[in-house]
Amino acid sequence: MQALGRHLLCEYTGCDRELLNAPEHIRTALQAAVTRAGATPLHEVVHAFSPHGVTGVVVIAESHFAIHTWPEYGFAAVDLFTCGETVDPYQAFEYLREALRAQQHSVVEVRRGLSVAARPHKP
Repeated sequence: MQALGRHLLCEYTGCDRELLNAPEHIRTALQAAVTRAGATPLHEVVHAFSPHGVTGVVVIAESHFAIHTWPEYGFAAVDLFTCGETVDPYQAFEYLREALRAQQHSVVEVRRGLSVAARPHKP
């Protein structure tokens, strides 16, 4: 099935709560996930909330990786959106499972742009 992109909607539970609340750990984990997936990083932003929680986004040439953490629940939600054929978002998914020390994890893949990929626009 042809698609313009793949969007992995990932959930990690039973994570190490201290790691989920450490902005530098989240930054390093996102950077490593980008590398593992074979993506090209362009920009990143990581923000720590008070009293807890971290949000991070890495814009990649192929789209973006984003994470939102809830340390108080040991939970992280992650979006891994990639376009093209050269990036493997599942490598990033597995790496983040390890980096967050998740006890459970799940992923749903959404194929993006199916309707337009089937019939490209010709100018």
